[in-house]
Amino acid sequence: MALEHITVLDLTHMLSGPYGTMLLADLGARTIKVEPPGSGEGTRRLLENDPDYARGGMGAYYLTLNRNKESVCVDLKSAEGKAVFLDLVRRADVVFDNFSVGVTQRLGIDFESLSQVNPRIVTCSVTGFGQTGPETQRPAFDQVVQAMGGGMSITGTPESGPTRSGIPIGDLGGGMFGAMGVLAALAERERTGRGQHVDISMLDAQISLLNYMATMHLMSGHVPAGIGNGHFVHVPYNSYPTADGHIIIACIGDPFFERFVEFIDLPELRDPAYRQQPVRFAAKAGIDALIAGELRKQPTAHWLARLRQARIPCGPVNDFAQALSDTQVLARDMVVEVPLHTGETVRMPGNPIKLSAAAPKAYGSPPSLGEHTRRVLGDWVGYSDAKLDALRQAGTIA
Repeated sequence: MALEHITVLDLTHMLSGPYGTMLLADLGARTIKVEPPGSGEGTRRLLENDPDYARGGMGAYYLTLNRNKESVCVDLKSAEGKAVFLDLVRRADVVFDNFSVGVTQRLGIDFESLSQVNPRIVTCSVTGFGQTGPETQRPAFDQVVQAMGGGMSITGTPESGPTRSGIPIGDLGGGMFGAMGVLAALAERERTGRGQHVDISMLDAQISLLNYMATMHLMSGHVPAGIGNGHFVHVPYNSYPTADGHIIIACIGDPFFERFVEFIDLPELRDPAYRQQPVRFAAKAGIDALIAGELRKQPTAHWLARLRQARIPCGPVNDFAQALSDTQVLARDMVVEVPLHTGETVRMPGNPIKLSAAAPKAYGSPPSLGEHTRRVLGDWVGYSDAKLDALRQAGTIA
């Protein structure tokens, strides 16, 4: 695996941080969760006893985000625990956290402190608003940054009002950019021999994802409103009802529209003026109504077969069951089986990053709390059995 030479100390909890370290673990990094004795990190408790969403005492959150990881329990709030953690840092490459701003400084495990122990260490912190600016101390969760980042204002319609993304892109975006930042810092370390700190703001990530739409606003001053499933520029580009569901048609550019006109056979769309995008956009509501009226006459499968034959970009609006059983999704190993200690397996999303030189991925069980404490500190760090027993008896490790 591409990152099998890298060791990550994972101090993360909940979603944004664990998702970032999950991506690194999926790419082969040895990822050691450092958790507080007794309770472990927060997602261990989520859904742990739910009959539908738990297996082996682990809920879906924890199962998904912590595959391929090891667990070591260390009390970072004690002097002895901090000393143990620093022994781990001396051998590690990355320390990844999503604590509130100031926590690593209070614990004495911020980048400045850790780089004194290991100058090659790369640290990454994912927070709501980043390490600089006037709002650093404010707490934030997914929907807060979705709202503040502007994306909610264009999701939904003027009638429905702002709507959050159905998937938690505020959290997931922070974790994804965190993983990318770590990879960039590791690449830079190859050149300089020194680590650095990666400062990820979940709000920054949302602003970045606004992309060309933000540029359009900054150029024009126009403030976009909710556009539903339509597009700022292209027509037809929307979801349309069929006899038994919904279908997406995405005609980007005039050539696709001309091909679509031949396919749909609606005389009203053959007006030569519609060959120009500005004219189509001005008549967007009417064009969408015409298309919807025609597509309602047949089921989704009928239209998909014809649209694909005409090579017009399209797709069904899948529910979870349909998406996770799609033949293309399955062919790409995007639904994988992860073993559990109970002997069961759990199916979950796979790794979207396909590297041509990487061996086929074998997924490891999410760890039980403190499962690897003795092995990591004994075999990897070199602690004696007597030292391990003393630390455990003192409550420093578990």
